[in-house]
Amino acid sequence: MSTGSVGIVETRYLDLPGPLPLDSGRTLSGVRVAYETYGTLSPEKDNVILVCHALSGDAHAAGIGAESALDGFGAAASPKGIGWWDGMIGPGKAFDTDRFFVISTNLLGGCRGTTGPSSIDPETGFPYGSDFPVITVADMVRCERAFLDELGIDRLAAVAGGSLGGMQALQWAVSYPGQVDTIVVIASTHALHPQGLAWNAIARESIMRDPDWQGGHYYGTGRAPDAGMGVARMVGHITYLSAPALETKFGRRLQGREDVGYTIGEAEFEVESYLRHQAESFVKRFDANTYLYTSRALTYFDLGREHGSLEQALEKIRARTLLIAFSSDWLYPPVASRQIADQLEKSGKSVEIHIIDAPYGHDCFLLEEARQTPIVRKFLDESRT
Repeated sequence: MSTGSVGIVETRYLDLPGPLPLDSGRTLSGVRVAYETYGTLSPEKDNVILVCHALSGDAHAAGIGAESALDGFGAAASPKGIGWWDGMIGPGKAFDTDRFFVISTNLLGGCRGTTGPSSIDPETGFPYGSDFPVITVADMVRCERAFLDELGIDRLAAVAGGSLGGMQALQWAVSYPGQVDTIVVIASTHALHPQGLAWNAIARESIMRDPDWQGGHYYGTGRAPDAGMGVARMVGHITYLSAPALETKFGRRLQGREDVGYTIGEAEFEVESYLRHQAESFVKRFDANTYLYTSRALTYFDLGREHGSLEQALEKIRARTLLIAFSSDWLYPPVASRQIADQLEKSGKSVEIHIIDAPYGHDCFLLEEARQTPIVRKFLDESRT
């Protein structure tokens, strides 16, 4: 089996023709969706896989970007390189583009081409800012369903994603049980554990306590909450890694000169320098309000609460389910995946679960592509027979 790249890809944009209803009771008009596609759509349109991204992702999942993504104002944002899940999408890969037509969209509330807080409110002519409606994972999925309707795609061979993307896959199977053949849920959960809720709350507070946040209406002021956003990203990165991964990657190694440790403001350890670099690069490509809205959406997500109980929610699922978790992921721990698997099995549903022993924490779903690929390929092969 040979593997390859999907090559150079271009992000495209589709405007939904009608208003999008939200769980909050509000509606959004003029919703634009950024998306990319890989592979060839079959004449029957029965080979479609929808790939859903995590909190800080976008539509550029595979290949090399042919253009810069658009920010909320329709202007060029940072240039795109290789897609965030390039190791999983392409000829011969987990999501094999020789067989499947893979679609990746930027989620609702995004800042990489899909309508979000930085987009222009058609009613005011100004960016939404914090006037953007509260969104949920179900709203994101509802937007994706409306988007696929415009492409004439009624049914999905699979919905796949990691982290927040896995939550979307679960929501798809519950909200549209007759329209999804399989779901691939990686490093995800039916409801974030309290420790995850707490760290996400700290990240959001760091943004909102930055004076430059200005109540969410910082667009066009020449000031943005970059400091708070940077701290939020630092917090996020630490939650994505495990203690062993941090020890291996950084240990207690000093950065540069060993006599700078008592100078305030200096990067004393390598891990500090790493976090500052991550913060600086992230604020250049991501909108703080989008971070707030998507972070809140994933903390709200709770399949059991939405449907009376987890048992009642999962009872709706008709899709074959693949769950992949990682031993060192304390943010989305394997126990959550086991809970889902146990309940699906109890209900007589088709489910397969794999716990991969790997040391990198939550980031494993992006780093352990080689070990996930044969699992996903086998699962999808069995689903197509």
